[in-house]
Amino acid sequence: MAAGLLLTSCSSAPDYTPKPKGYNRIDLPPHAYQRLAPGHPYQFEYSKSARILRDSSYLAQPHWINVNYPKLHANVQITYTDLNGNPKLFAKMMEDARKLTGKHQIKATAIEENTLKTPDGKKVAVFELSGDVPSQFQFYTTDSTKHFFRGALYFRTAVANDSLQPVIDYVKADIVHLVNTLKYQ
Repeated sequence: MAAGLLLTSCSSAPDYTPKPKGYNRIDLPPHAYQRLAPGHPYQFEYSKSARILRDSSYLAQPHWINVNYPKLHANVQITYTDLNGNPKLFAKMMEDARKLTGKHQIKATAIEENTLKTPDGKKVAVFELSGDVPSQFQFYTTDSTKHFFRGALYFRTAVANDSLQPVIDYVKADIVHLVNTLKYQ
């Protein structure tokens, strides 16, 4: 009897085909924007899906903020430095921006640098990082005498970046809108 069950179960087994690897579905809200509250030497529009938080790190300066996306576990760290016409400070900020991006070279498979031009003529250096890096998108803009404005996108999750690509693209679009609406006070 046992032999009959064995033969029956083996002969009637369906063909097994493995399913392709899948990813979690990510529902992204439509892009909608609001103005940053006054109180900073800059102004911009940011996503209604985000909230503004003060940077609480021990290095934080008064106008450093985070554009935080709680549902996406994403954060855009914004730093601002008043250059006060100091060419040495300008050179230091430029070097720091390059160093901070360069720190990701260990894990990055590529770092692509581009320049965007905003509607009011500002030039924005943009760095898109590929691979499993902690920051996939960084940027800075400066007038070289008064303002130095820098940002970096980070995720608070251990998910591989290929799984996050729709969210990365979503937040990048918001960052481009942010720099396109950036005004200094």
